[in-house]
This record gives sequence, structure tokens and C-alpha cells, in this order.
Amino acid sequence: MRRQDLRNLNVQELEDKLKETQKKLMELNFQRKTGRVEKPHLFKEAKKDIARILTILKEKANG
Repeated sequence: MRRQDLRNLNVQELEDKLKETQKKLMELNFQRKTGRVEKPHLFKEAKKDIARILTILKEKANG
């Protein structure tokens, strides 16, 4: 997910995207526990997306 695309979203859309990404990460962790992870690179992508969304949300809240 690109930063510019995230910056164009409003706060409600960002919060929805955050919940969706956190759910995706939770499902990946469940797959890891059961030993069925087919694409382990998705963990890193999901964590980075969460960090990007949280950063943009804080920026919008501060100014």
C-alpha cells in the first residue's frame, strides 16, 4: 500500500483500513501457529502497512 494513497483517505477510511489490516495479520499469525503459511513475506507487509496507517492517523490528529 502506498503512502500517497493512504494520505488521500479520510480518518474513517483509515481506521477501517487499519482494522482490516490488523485482521489480516491475525489470520496470518493463526496460519503460522497451525503451520500452513504459504506466503511468509505477507507478515512484513502487514506490519509495515499498520505502521504507515498509524503514522498518518497521528499526523492528521496533530495538524
